[in-house]
Amino acid sequence: MEIVEEWLDLELDEFLDRPLFCFLAQCSDDGARISPLWYLWVDEIVWIIAQLPDRSYPERVEQFPQSAVAIVEFDPQRGVVRHVGMRGEATLESFDQDRAERLLRRYLGEDKSEWDDGFIGLDGENYRIIRLEPETVIARGGTHDTGLEQ
Repeated sequence: MEIVEEWLDLELDEFLDRPLFCFLAQCSDDGARISPLWYLWVDEIVWIIAQLPDRSYPERVEQFPQSAVAIVEFDPQRGVVRHVGMRGEATLESFDQDRAERLLRRYLGEDKSEWDDGFIGLDGENYRIIRLEPETVIARGGTHDTGLEQ
């Protein structure tokens, strides 16, 4: 993983450990596509749960593996603008229950009894995991004085 540019006011891992949305950008036969998704950052790899067959982005991973991910934190009230962009080759992997539950706990909390039923019982028949190992990374931003009252 080559960090092309880094002027982030946090450590990269600290920023990526937050439950933010990632935006998966892909090519397709009929133009560029972008999908806002939850992600997990582990050992310099982005992991994303992929739902089959209802979503089109898993198929695009197989057809057009070169992908990009953008993760953005924007809060004008606090004056926060941070962005991490990554490019690399994505692959569609077998479903990994442990990794998927770790990802979901980031967004839904530790107590599975409080999760929406739609997130319980994900299986390898209807789900896969997207693996994106970044070739390049750009990390920018931090806290800025916006002049807004808090």
